[in-house]
Amino acid sequence: MNITINAISPTQAVVQVDGRLDAETADSFKVKAKEVAATGVKYVTVDIGKLTFIDSSGLSAIVSTLKLLRQNSGSLNLACVGTQANTALRLTMLDKVLSKFDTVDEATKSLVS
Repeated sequence: MNITINAISPTQAVVQVDGRLDAETADSFKVKAKEVAATGVKYVTVDIGKLTFIDSSGLSAIVSTLKLLRQNSGSLNLACVGTQANTALRLTMLDKVLSKFDTVDEATKSLVS
């Protein structure tokens, strides 16, 4: 898994996840998310367009990040959700908790409006 952070503003960032977000990589994602939040970022869009697989551990890592951001009145959403990720979100009913957008641009704009 590769994670790329793109700052949109001092309080907003896009976290792009490339590869697998699963039991092996979920802890790395959480560590990176904490590092991002520690810089003052409150609004995060997780771009999962290049994600090839996500399991319950990966979903848990995203929810943990959402909880962390909400502690500071922040929020998180998802962009570019593929078929497998969408199925995982739907089966766990996290599609009711996590907002999904077709593009990164739509997702980032929704967090600040």
